[in-house]
Amino acid sequence: MNPIKKAYCRIFQGAFKIALPLLPYREPKILSSIEKIPAVLKAKSMKRVLLVTDSMLRVNKVTMPLESELKNKGIECFIYDKVQPNPTVNNVEKALKIYKENSCECIIAFGGGSPIDCAKAVGARVAYPNKSLGQLKGILRILKKIPLLIAIPTTAGTGSEVTLTSVITDSEKKHKYTMNSFPLIPRYAVLDPRVTYSLPKHLTSTTGLDALTHAVEAYIGNTTTRQTRKWAVEAVSLVLNNLETAYNEPTNETARTNMLRASYLAGAAFSQSYVGYVHAVAHSLGGQYNIPHGLANSVLLPVVLEDYGDTVYKKLHRLSVEVGIAKETDDRKETAEKFIDIIKQMSKRMNIPTSFREIHKEDIPVMAKHADKEANPLYPVPKLMNAKELEKFYYKVADWSKD
Repeated sequence: MNPIKKAYCRIFQGAFKIALPLLPYREPKILSSIEKIPAVLKAKSMKRVLLVTDSMLRVNKVTMPLESELKNKGIECFIYDKVQPNPTVNNVEKALKIYKENSCECIIAFGGGSPIDCAKAVGARVAYPNKSLGQLKGILRILKKIPLLIAIPTTAGTGSEVTLTSVITDSEKKHKYTMNSFPLIPRYAVLDPRVTYSLPKHLTSTTGLDALTHAVEAYIGNTTTRQTRKWAVEAVSLVLNNLETAYNEPTNETARTNMLRASYLAGAAFSQSYVGYVHAVAHSLGGQYNIPHGLANSVLLPVVLEDYGDTVYKKLHRLSVEVGIAKETDDRKETAEKFIDIIKQMSKRMNIPTSFREIHKEDIPVMAKHADKEANPLYPVPKLMNAKELEKFYYKVADWSKD
């Protein structure tokens, strides 16, 4: 990256850090079970809701307890269940149509990051009926209050239930873009471990490492605060101590509960301290090839951390000490390498791949430009890179062995 752009990025990030205490961050109110939702709606005199979810959750009847609970309490529930793994503009518009046609009063998002992100975008379109999602992308473009949004995460990873971010895919242009605005933070987050029991093992693992990515990137960035570091440390500790148990014992209530908390804390941390190049590159892979975001992050996290080199040794050492996997007197470089190796070994035990066959060489420059545009100057990364420098990550995780 040239010196002028580098200086601009650091000045931008420094100004953002100074402004952090003045920004209207808030946390959702936490509900411990889906049975508590009708009382919230009744208290607000709301009788017509839009449920945004995906087809697999409906087919497997994971949403049925909520649907029954709402019906028994006299609340009409209109459903959009076609959200794709990387929610698209088309998903949002179809869900919005159902919301409007049935005069819905609030939105319940039920699922992983995709349904929650889709629901946030629906809320944004309700608030701004004359603007497209493309016009609402970016930072602080959504200032009006959106309808009441209740998020029920079925994966412990995305943290979307606590963040101000919605990630949407433009299928025509084959790239993802983000909307980052405070009204998108859900008013309620339902952390009910029972709805995560049926999560397939491969999603338990990749969404769990997605949460780890959020916490680690928030911790090693340059705009951390005492609070976000505290959240990140607890999240990392919870993931390291509970993810594989949740993977191997799907109905282990303690592990599932702890993973939901880890996801929530990691989401809170990166909402304020932001993420880094792991996310930027992962988003471009999702936009181009529809690779699930959690899987992309899982594969990229150790690769990007290794590339950061000595710019993260000190912080990874401190993080390792705080989560109890290293001593203060240990060598920083060795500790950082140990931390990265722990991630690699966890991934291996949970059968997470290390590369993608979908990547085509001719697509790499375009994806790298998308990643550069997303990350710079916003993401407070330890080491700045431009589009050309980011191209190496696609090569590192590409599998062309059978081409």
